Amino acid sequence: MNPVSHHIEYREFDPAADRIDQLTQVLNLAYKQLADMGLYYVAASQGSDVTLKRIQHARCFIAVADGGIIGTISYYKPGTKTDCRWYSQPGVGVVGQFGILPSWQGSGVGGTLLEMAERAAEKSGACELALDTAETADHLIDYYQKRGYRFVAQTNWEATNYRSVILSKKLRDFHNGSVKD
Repeated sequence: MNPVSHHIEYREFDPAADRIDQLTQVLNLAYKQLADMGLYYVAASQGSDVTLKRIQHARCFIAVADGGIIGTISYYKPGTKTDCRWYSQPGVGVVGQFGILPSWQGSGVGGTLLEMAERAAEKSGACELALDTAETADHLIDYYQKRGYRFVAQTNWEATNYRSVILSKKLRDFHNGSVKD
């Protein structure tokens, strides 16, 4: 795939116009490499029902080329995801379900989607934007660290077979409380 020769549209997922099965397929394919490494990410095998449930309380951004979804990221405003201590702190937004079709990885699509989520986080009042990944997914940790994310915690999700690192990026100062490392 030569991304330079394709027009890419970036926008929010529209349940009335976009297909949840296509979004699910992008996630399944994007996470296959991690599954092949022995890491059980839910997105590697989730069905459309799970995808729909996971984006229900998020702003789901997508990248579209040639009429098909090629990448996605979901942004959860502060207070939406509270399944670990860092995520439940005031002012901490969360991104998840971040996946790019393998043939488009390295093309800049992921960076653009992550920037969209960061802008949405800032607009929603988030002071920090956090995410998690397997502690052994060095290539992903490196990707996020190069974009300003830092290690803040570890956690074990019941649905996975690995320990996760929580990475977070400071978007702005938090004045009405505190976000504690």
